[in-house]
Amino acid sequence: MMRKLSSLALTAAVGCSPMAHADERTEQFIQSLTELGFPAPKDNELVHIPPGIDKLEDAEIHPELKRVIRHGHDLFTNTQQLRGKNVFNGMHCSSCHLGDGRMPFSAPTWPAAVTLPDFRGKNGHVNNLEERIAGCFSFSMNGKPPEYGSDDMLALAAYHRWMASGVPMYPKQPIYGRGYPAPERPKELSYARGKDAFEQNCAICHGADGSGLQRDGKTIFPATWGDLSNNWGAGMVRVFTAAGFIKNNMPLGQPNSLSDQEAWDIAYYISSQERPQDPRYTGDVADTLERYGPTFHRHSMYGQKRESDGHLLGDHANTGEKGFLKPDTLRPRTFE
Repeated sequence: MMRKLSSLALTAAVGCSPMAHADERTEQFIQSLTELGFPAPKDNELVHIPPGIDKLEDAEIHPELKRVIRHGHDLFTNTQQLRGKNVFNGMHCSSCHLGDGRMPFSAPTWPAAVTLPDFRGKNGHVNNLEERIAGCFSFSMNGKPPEYGSDDMLALAAYHRWMASGVPMYPKQPIYGRGYPAPERPKELSYARGKDAFEQNCAICHGADGSGLQRDGKTIFPATWGDLSNNWGAGMVRVFTAAGFIKNNMPLGQPNSLSDQEAWDIAYYISSQERPQDPRYTGDVADTLERYGPTFHRHSMYGQKRESDGHLLGDHANTGEKGFLKPDTLRPRTFE
């Protein structure tokens, strides 16, 4: 069934054939999702099946633009080629955004191309698409973003916009399958239950120690915590975000196979492990939590005592493999 879903999600392109065929593909696509336990779209939701890179050759756009989009796709799916320059852990963009960034309920990235610029609470100002991509490098990649306007940044932005082909800017409808929608939070979360569930369902790919699987220096399965994982500023450290990702996507190829309780407990367990410091760290975990708790860390375990041993999470100056804390791209923007 997962192969059926992947085939539909990763090869169909709305608007590349007569409308009747597009409607038929959309219906098949939705049917595959609902058979896997995902909700059907509501009447007011926008359903978009992004074009895949295999459709690019037939697109009626300039050959040079095609070349740039291909480069963006290559960077998205093999971000480790920027290791030591822009990436300082073992992550790819596609580690969190499955299906080359196009899979519904896996935070598909094409919506960013049609909803930005917009205000973002995480940094308190209006962000454009490049700045949103820079945030992923700074936090999820524990890295230093490519320069704004650089070849690599342009290529990544072009790939995002290619995936959004046919979608109007600032769509008025809610976007179906956007983000990692989390199930309702259970009354109680358990570190011990989360550890057991992780070992039974996740450790085979991500390792019992959360270090992931690397082979010949290449990431096969990403680390879920530690120096090779995202830092304390990444969206995935928020327990509800991790729970939504796990419920909708894990174990790989078995979406919605875990109970809501299992997804939340595993997320709580993973989010209770150490990782590189938040780039916004002020030198004191309590002060950092006070500054960014209202907008971000109120949903994470940062600055909290771990249930299992009382360890104060985030109370360190470890930046992982990178030799700096905060990339210079993380700066406030104001029009005053």
